[in-house]
Amino acid sequence: MNSAADDWARLMGGGGAQDRSPGVLVRADLPAPSGVTASAGRGQVTVAWDSVPEAIGYVVHRSESRDGPFAVVDHGGGDVLAVPHGPYADTTPGRGGWYAVAALRTVNALGPLSDPAPTTARAEDAEVTVTVGDDPRPLHRIWQAMVGSEHLSHLLCTDTTGGRPIGTELREALQRVHDELGVRTVRAHHILDSGFDDIDRIYDQLLEIGLRPVVELGYMPPGLAADPSRTVFAYRAVISPPADWDRWAGLISDLVRHLIDRYGAAEVREWAFEVWNEPNLSVFWSGTAADYWRLYEVTAHAVKKVDPALKVGGPSTAAVGWIDDQLRVDAPVDFLSTHVYGTLPLDLRPLAGGRPIWWTEWGVTATHGSAINDTVFAAAFLLKGMRSAAGRIDALAPWVASDHFEELGRPPRLWHGGFGLLTVGNLAKPKFWALALAQRLGDTELPVTLTGDGAGSLVEAWASRTPEGFAVLLWNATLDHGQAAGAPLLHRRVRLRVPSAQPHLVRLWRVDDTHGNPAARWSGGDWPAPAEWERLTTADHLDEAEPPRLLQPGTDLTLDLPNPGIALVSLERQE
Repeated sequence: MNSAADDWARLMGGGGAQDRSPGVLVRADLPAPSGVTASAGRGQVTVAWDSVPEAIGYVVHRSESRDGPFAVVDHGGGDVLAVPHGPYADTTPGRGGWYAVAALRTVNALGPLSDPAPTTARAEDAEVTVTVGDDPRPLHRIWQAMVGSEHLSHLLCTDTTGGRPIGTELREALQRVHDELGVRTVRAHHILDSGFDDIDRIYDQLLEIGLRPVVELGYMPPGLAADPSRTVFAYRAVISPPADWDRWAGLISDLVRHLIDRYGAAEVREWAFEVWNEPNLSVFWSGTAADYWRLYEVTAHAVKKVDPALKVGGPSTAAVGWIDDQLRVDAPVDFLSTHVYGTLPLDLRPLAGGRPIWWTEWGVTATHGSAINDTVFAAAFLLKGMRSAAGRIDALAPWVASDHFEELGRPPRLWHGGFGLLTVGNLAKPKFWALALAQRLGDTELPVTLTGDGAGSLVEAWASRTPEGFAVLLWNATLDHGQAAGAPLLHRRVRLRVPSAQPHLVRLWRVDDTHGNPAARWSGGDWPAPAEWERLTTADHLDEAEPPRLLQPGTDLTLDLPNPGIALVSLERQE
């Protein structure tokens, strides 16, 4: 067999200012995963394996022959083609044959390939059974922890996009994710483009909404920059190190002191300070890695000088980079932060030393303007990631709340592939409705057992007990971007079993091509006319997908679940 590390390096090596790949690769001193299996169903192969202690993730490989060569299964997500755990659904062309898995110690350190496992066939019945158990525990509402936003000075903007007021609608979007999704904090770029008076106006608004900021300390004020000509984004944020490190430290301490004077130490201690954004990409940091670690140390000490109880962390890197380096700095690290797109957040607990782990950017793709951002595929991806992260990660922030976003220029049309959960005009995309359905889960999680064709790899479930009975969230999703438009071969029939001897009233909500998908109601063009805006706004709600029905005790509930597709089943006890 060829080396797993060699293939990972070929596939992920990349280059260029905006390349998000891991870069230089070393061989990790981890054992190869054991217990690898590959089970073929209709339209997919489910690959499973035993976990490896100290691994942060796994890279799935495939070959036509037991003897190789083995290549990384590329599901098209970009960034890091690894997953935090199995099972993994391979739905890409050429699936089948032999599979092998390698473990990651860091994103740059890959262990050896496992023994190859042949694909074995199972009955292609396209059915999954979900059995809800009765071993309760608190449900981790991880989607409530954090959301991303365009730079928050946008809240003060009085311009319009598509005839819609930018500042007013961004505030409405942040209010809506707080009120309807329960989100508690917001993280955004470029707060240092504003003077203290504007920062006060911005943070006053956030606190009025009920949100607290994760204060990303960047970018560089032009008057402090070693090279103010080095900029990024349409608003020309300066990405240079400071010309005078003492003046930079003074600015940070002055800002923190000002925030405490205005909002009180007790309040600001509930906030967090993150040092810069994606410094491992030259498009966001024109200095060296050593320059960034100096920036981190100077900044962290400047924050702690004002109040040692304040939280500061980083490195806020792209593609899970530099995590092990972050823990070697000569400064406090109260939380670890990083980003990844197109895959599930990796399991950084072996590296974190007990610190909170915050994924301060995450989404289905790092590409602004990709049509996939507006799809049901992206919505099911969001639930797949949130379920994976619950219980092992402290924050997983969808990037971003609103399509009012101007990094590469303001939106040219309503459906433009923006990152937002909400459009310009604050129409809920499928991604928003996915999290809104998760919000309907009860506070008590119940275990689930899944069996069948794609159980746990394609079809997943999140079950809960509610005051009325049960709520079970189901989704059918693959990481494979090649299936974003929908894949009939991956549609599944789901049988749901709950532990009750009482009849229940079944209520059902869906997100799929015809439910919670406003792009499907769009008649075309760049921006709606006033009457079209009114029609779209009036339809901006998620109705029940069918009339309620009675489920007798001992009876399975059967429903069809397209791929991609989401369903929330509420079962209310009847006397």
